[in-house]
Amino acid sequence: MSKVCVFLADGFEEIEGLTVVDILRRAGIETEMVSVMGTKEIRGTHGIMVKADSLFEEADAAGADMLVLPGGMPGTLNLKAHEGLRELLVSFDRQEKMIAAICAAPSILSELGMLKGRNACAYPSFEEELDCEKVLQEPVVTDGHITTGRGMGAAIPFGLRLTSLLSGQEKAEEIRVSIVYEV
Repeated sequence: MSKVCVFLADGFEEIEGLTVVDILRRAGIETEMVSVMGTKEIRGTHGIMVKADSLFEEADAAGADMLVLPGGMPGTLNLKAHEGLRELLVSFDRQEKMIAAICAAPSILSELGMLKGRNACAYPSFEEELDCEKVLQEPVVTDGHITTGRGMGAAIPFGLRLTSLLSGQEKAEEIRVSIVYEV
């Protein structure tokens, strides 16, 4: 069974983080919400309180198959400031293990040099920050082991793409139909 760690920080975009967790769990993928804030209680960018499953220091994130970064502000800045997460991302990139980021969070991957030579997408006001081959205005872009999403409106297709990468297109289609998501 695949394992995914979704990293949460104060100011994360709730829809981007929780939609991914919901879709992956519906698909039977072990999905752990990991706080980088030193407390399990995380306040989203719109004031919604969420309780993470574990703290960064407790999680076996290195053993995960995929790391996911939701966007939002100042959530993206809080994720970027966590040195342990940055080191984990670099390690995953070196191993070509799957990494996904949506909205403003692809800017973290860009700053770490992970988007060089790749196509990617991000929230429109963050597109200029992407040091990549080509910025695409698509809801979701997968290039190699890295998947990026544009923003909250792309949270469902982003979650379905991650499901497809981990469990196959048939499972992603099953989930799409079950949640009545029309493409």
